[in-house]
Amino acid sequence: MKKPKYPQQLFIPQEERLAVLHRKGELFIGIPKEMHMQEKRVCLTPDAVATLVSHGHRVVVESGAGEGALYTDLDYSEAGAEVIPDKKTVFRAGMVLKVEPPTLEEIDMMKPGSVLFSALQVNLQEKRFFDRLAAKRITALAYEFIKDDHGIFPIVRTQSEIAGTASILIAGEYLSKPNLSRGLLLGNVSGVPAAEVVILGAGTVGEYAARTAIGLGASVKVFDNSISKLRRLQTNVARVIYTSTLQPSNIARALQQADVVIGALHGKIRTPVVITESMVEMMKPGSVLVDVSIDRGGVSETSELTTHTNPIVIKHDVIHYGVPNIPSKYSRTATIAFSNVLTSYLRKIAEMGGLEKAVAIDRGLREGIYTYRGVITNRTVSEWFDTDYRDINLLFL
Repeated sequence: MKKPKYPQQLFIPQEERLAVLHRKGELFIGIPKEMHMQEKRVCLTPDAVATLVSHGHRVVVESGAGEGALYTDLDYSEAGAEVIPDKKTVFRAGMVLKVEPPTLEEIDMMKPGSVLFSALQVNLQEKRFFDRLAAKRITALAYEFIKDDHGIFPIVRTQSEIAGTASILIAGEYLSKPNLSRGLLLGNVSGVPAAEVVILGAGTVGEYAARTAIGLGASVKVFDNSISKLRRLQTNVARVIYTSTLQPSNIARALQQADVVIGALHGKIRTPVVITESMVEMMKPGSVLVDVSIDRGGVSETSELTTHTNPIVIKHDVIHYGVPNIPSKYSRTATIAFSNVLTSYLRKIAEMGGLEKAVAIDRGLREGIYTYRGVITNRTVSEWFDTDYRDINLLFL
């Protein structure tokens, strides 16, 4: 007897398999007013709040939270947010959104088991910060760890674009200060030599500093030890410019000719120091050093942490600008950029049915978690404080 070509069970009616749809989650979001000195940004614009509220989510905003970015309480109220003066009620939301890391007192206000989105700034934290998160079983995500589908840090990138662009504008401002600097315009004047700009670092900050300096007519030199970053920068600015690795002799010669120096190097924990004090002594009097890397120590031995109120110090006749939070100076632009990225993540979390379901699918978002229900899940944090951790990826196999 001839063997049938197809097994008989293929012809037996089977049960229908339906696609399982994600049940959309309703988010309860709290946006407190930033207490960090001179922080003017806020996580969501009124337009972003209106989008979230229209999708059935609840948003509570502390009164005055948007003032630094020129958004009024009325703007948020008309967008559908609940605007309240009580900070404790805002921190009792299921998901708290902050720009800067929360203080210990703010963590104590949070509801056990809630979710926190904020910057981490691990080099500025103490171990008790994580002890408080553990006590409240908080799941915390850091903006500097969240990646998109292309492996880029989208929130960090938007703020870095602003910092890079602004660094040249700031340098140009101080380069023309009467009785203080060289009285120079960066360039674009016929018959007048362009200003010399040296950029240390070819990442996002360096690239956008180079774009802006070129656009203003300056002569640009970029230094970085990553040849691939230098090559990418050359391609992105669509201009042949001077590039070099971080050789001390090359840097020293470039600094002697520089009118503007931008520190845009990035270290995992501490920025490498590539400008010595003796190099600064050889720079032109009245030249400007804008150290964007100051939040991680700075690229120069002479750099100092300053504030928006008192932004400069002068050493060896060189103007040093060491404000660590440059995007906050342009708070409206920075807030809109911040909000655009964050809103897309919040909508994804809601559509997936909650944070845990979203991070189970989105690896880049999952990598943003540094404490999961109070347990440290990030290796960088673990190594910095010499503590145990659990790999977040093993929790969502």
